[in-house]
Amino acid sequence: MGHFSVLKKYLPLGRMDIIWHTQRLEEMKPQALHEMLALRQAVFIVEQYCPYPDADEKDLIAWHLMGYGGEKLAAYARLLPMGSSYGDALSIGRVLTSQAVRGKGMGKRLMQQAILESRRLFGAWPIRISAQQYLLDFYQDLGFVSTGKQYLEDGIPHLEMQKND
Repeated sequence: MGHFSVLKKYLPLGRMDIIWHTQRLEEMKPQALHEMLALRQAVFIVEQYCPYPDADEKDLIAWHLMGYGGEKLAAYARLLPMGSSYGDALSIGRVLTSQAVRGKGMGKRLMQQAILESRRLFGAWPIRISAQQYLLDFYQDLGFVSTGKQYLEDGIPHLEMQKND
């Protein structure tokens, strides 16, 4: 059985429908891979002024959740199995939305989809994230609670959060 999974759900976002794709890196077409890496670079390196090596070995074991609005990549999250970031929890990371869809509820829809897909792919285990501190309320609204661990990651204040249900 291959690792490729496409989940097509049409979620209205204003006048835009979002189509969700979940797939492994080795199964991505070159265009999708380029769009993913370009959007991650635009958000995490350029917008956040944070020069760091974004593409890493976790990309090779992750499932990549991509939300398309029309022909454009609008949202992305990296879904990781237990043991890849945390020994006792699944992980969702590299969470982002494009500038075109910000302020329209896309971040919440992305995280809801990422939680559903993580549970579908890996089972009903706790999900732990490394959240930028200013997004504490956003993640709490999605059921995540702080573990109390705070730290700087690439010069940005973060805190560890977990969702158990």
